Amino acid sequence: MEKDLRWKLIRSEKGENLFIAKVRFDTWENPRNGVELKATVLETPDWVNIVALTPEGKILIVKQFRLGIAALTTEPPAGVVEAGEDPQDAAIRELAEETGYTTNDWTYLGWVEPNPAYQDNHCHQFLAKGVVRSQDVDQDDGEDVEFCEMTLDEVKEEIKSGRMRNSLSLLTLSRVFDIWQ
Repeated sequence: MEKDLRWKLIRSEKGENLFIAKVRFDTWENPRNGVELKATVLETPDWVNIVALTPEGKILIVKQFRLGIAALTTEPPAGVVEAGEDPQDAAIRELAEETGYTTNDWTYLGWVEPNPAYQDNHCHQFLAKGVVRSQDVDQDDGEDVEFCEMTLDEVKEEIKSGRMRNSLSLLTLSRVFDIWQ
């Protein structure tokens, strides 16, 4: 018989409401020894990551400054799912806002838990085929994004050189391509 590893929630307290997340403090009881542990949980909106392919098979890539690491990153388009928004609608919106590219050919690849140790959100992953530039970009005040089209070999070089390291981006790309060869 398999051991039940679920912990018992004793109490939950609201913390500060930050720009990108709400803080919550949960007190849990360890089933193994009865010890209580106060855990910090970030209530974070869901995210979307998009592998966007042009009709020629090129991959749409964005370059932007990421505040958390204070560095430029190279990654597929991605963004936040707004409250009450369907993840695919968010992916369509984020792709258009960041790059001006659109398509009607979308495939849902699934979702992952970005960091279940202290976050409660999902990252939804999509494949967008046949994307074409059809509108101007519409970046919000917190964005300064450049974009380009890359071949798979160019994306692999970005990974190999260490310029593309975002784990969720790499995972999303790996659902579509063998990026490690």
